[in-house]
Amino acid sequence: MKRLLSAAVLLVAMAGFISAQEPNIPRGMFGGMQQVNVKFDPYVAAPAGFDQKRDGIDHGELIMIEYESTTVGTTRKATVYLPPKYDKKKTYPIFYLLHGIGGDENEWRQGNPAEILDNLIADGKAVPMIVVMPNGRAQKNDRAEGNIYAASPAFENFEKDLINDLMPYMEANFPIYKDKMHRAIAGLSMGGGQSLNFGLGNMDKFAFVGGFSSAPNTRQPQQLIPDVAKTKAENKLLWMVCGGADGLMGNSSRLKAFCDENDIPCTLIEYPDEGHNFVVWKYGLYCFSQLIFK
Repeated sequence: MKRLLSAAVLLVAMAGFISAQEPNIPRGMFGGMQQVNVKFDPYVAAPAGFDQKRDGIDHGELIMIEYESTTVGTTRKATVYLPPKYDKKKTYPIFYLLHGIGGDENEWRQGNPAEILDNLIADGKAVPMIVVMPNGRAQKNDRAEGNIYAASPAFENFEKDLINDLMPYMEANFPIYKDKMHRAIAGLSMGGGQSLNFGLGNMDKFAFVGGFSSAPNTRQPQQLIPDVAKTKAENKLLWMVCGGADGLMGNSSRLKAFCDENDIPCTLIEYPDEGHNFVVWKYGLYCFSQLIFK
């Protein structure tokens, strides 16, 4: 697995992405990642202002938490969204939302998550939920600095940190449900690959799984879904989106093709003419959040 992940990181590096931000990768950049011909699910544009703060509605809050990681051996941080009228006496579903290779626990702030979720909750389109935006780079120096590609094993290691450290911390400190039907995971780019890997690899813990412009760390379909019958029975939502001009569409389309061939419910939306950017990822958050916990 480490060799596969290292090769994936090398492919991303070849795109010329050298700064601590997500790459914009044109279609056809990598020979091994061409799009597989699939039938995309319908694209329906989000309404104007879906990601902007609205007056006259209740607003949630973004806070920063710290938790002790036995996996990494240090204290780690995560951004947490608390929904409008957050009440410790109530119980909430929880959604783990992961960042890309150039990000950290703050990257999703660029995508206006609080505004998107506040608006959806106010309109009755999403249920009130707690959203955790952790640092998916599970190593002691988890900053996106220096050679960010060298940290690729830390993104794989985050599976242990998530399950053994962060999830127990959230369950001990916030009023959340502890069953899979109230737990979702999704992410952008590298985090999209992580979400597909971890969510489908731990269906006893995650019922709802999403990938937004998933990166080459995404495992092959046969690895993600070794037991078709089990996936049909236990996964409640497998949802993906990728820009039509994004060279990483191959990662999502391969999984979609496999699911279609095996009659596994799976959504893949092609965002028209967009590349590897927050236009697509905001849309992913907007759509995915409306489908989970229902």
